[in-house]
Amino acid sequence: MACILVADDEPDIRRIIGIFLRRAGHEVIEARDGMEALAAFGQVRLDVAIMDVVMPGMTGIDVVRALRLMPDATGNTPVILLSARALPHEVAAGVETGADRYMVKPFSPAALVGAVDQMLRERSGELDAR
Repeated sequence: MACILVADDEPDIRRIIGIFLRRAGHEVIEARDGMEALAAFGQVRLDVAIMDVVMPGMTGIDVVRALRLMPDATGNTPVILLSARALPHEVAAGVETGADRYMVKPFSPAALVGAVDQMLRERSGELDAR
């Protein structure tokens, strides 16, 4: 079972994503904004983070930037950014920030769970190679 952070300022989005991730056997930690998301990294070991781009206070992009500056393994946590912003330059900005994937809203919850599971498999393969 992996521990997945779901950070979105919309409670319904967090709830839907959480339902699908829990059905897939994952533990889910929720955050309502970027500050809560960043704080979660200091509280538990997270295997993947799913973050909305537009959140109050700190955006998902701000959180990814801060995360990538962390010196320990926390800074390498795979991140999926979610956003209704789908213009090519917006997607590119998210990926250039250090996010591993960028998914556009509306999204398929099943596809999101598939992306999480793929990231976990990739990460497991990287750890096995060491």
